[in-house]
Amino acid sequence: MTSDLSDSPEGWTVLGSRDLYRGDWVMALRADRVRRPGADAEEPFERWVFEHPGAVVVLAVDADERVCCLRQYRHPAGGRFVELPAGLRDAADEDPLETAQRELREEAELEAGEWRVLFDLYPSAGITDERQVCYLARDLRPVSRGDFALEHEEADMERLWVPVDDLVDAVLAGRVSESPIAACALAYVVLRQRGELATPASWTHDPERHD
Repeated sequence: MTSDLSDSPEGWTVLGSRDLYRGDWVMALRADRVRRPGADAEEPFERWVFEHPGAVVVLAVDADERVCCLRQYRHPAGGRFVELPAGLRDAADEDPLETAQRELREEAELEAGEWRVLFDLYPSAGITDERQVCYLARDLRPVSRGDFALEHEEADMERLWVPVDDLVDAVLAGRVSESPIAACALAYVVLRQRGELATPASWTHDPERHD
């Protein structure tokens, strides 16, 4: 039986913490001295924690089963990656859905009539407390990003429309490798196979094509 298969909250004793970096940035890095439960005779060990405000990710799928993807340069990983619209949850008191709607508008110039949470993920629980709230957005239509200006890497960003099945093929072949887009695309296909994706009640019109 796997009905009880689930993560569970737990907190081991932290004997002390020291900041390795903490400044004006929304992220920080600290080192904790941790003791394992029931192991008082053991030497405490150190674990670094990358504090992160969290993020949202949007799998936007149009009426032709195409995904709105972005191709963007990422300096830490040294490459240009196929991604989904996404962003940090760095706006105080903003609901994650509002953040997702804003990011879709600012990065992809789209709005959606239907939103659904796919999942809430820890991308790397061994090093960071970051959580990524992943959404499925459908019933898409074009919208202006308003006065938001693309800067730095985003100023060189490319938008492309990719059929869902082609995206899954690229993920499975290792040509597309960022974890959020892989997880969201695979989840979408599973939901579709299970018949859990009803057609939105009102497809108004397809988003502007960029074939």
